[in-house]
Amino acid sequence: MAQAVPMVLEATEAPLQGTAAAFGDLVRSHQAMVFSIALRTLGDRGLAEDVAQEVFFRLSGRLASIESPEHLVRWLCKVTSRLCIDELRRRPPTAAVCLDDLAGPGADPGDPLASQHLRRLVASLPGSARLAIVLRYQEGLEPAEIARVLSEPVNTIKSRLQRALASLREGFDRLTEGRRP
Repeated sequence: MAQAVPMVLEATEAPLQGTAAAFGDLVRSHQAMVFSIALRTLGDRGLAEDVAQEVFFRLSGRLASIESPEHLVRWLCKVTSRLCIDELRRRPPTAAVCLDDLAGPGADPGDPLASQHLRRLVASLPGSARLAIVLRYQEGLEPAEIARVLSEPVNTIKSRLQRALASLREGFDRLTEGRRP
């Protein structure tokens, strides 16, 4: 059942055919984003790989409904986010997820201590706040887009981001106070 799928690759804007090779190209184009969201949200490489695999498995059955590259990215973010939320709900709460070993896109090599501290601070946020921060500052989504992805009111997302940023600022203030002579 090889149908033409009304999809386009972001880079080429060429129509995708319903072939395994075309789907493989699509996965390669977006796997870093999906894996990164899952990894930063869950803090566990194995779980992030499982989530990414599930996202692309679900995509394989939904290709015909994807309307554009923008729709594809929104759909991938939404499904990844929801699967991460499901995983966070299944796990017992932990004190903090250690993300120190995780180098990822956007990591600032300029100040390794600050980068390491930021990863720890983000990892210590509650799961919903961590996900909002990842979608806002790593993936560059606006609060209204995050609200659509997470199916929550935009004011809830704005409040969550504001509280998370306040918590991150407080953590950095403690770091800089500890550095002063």
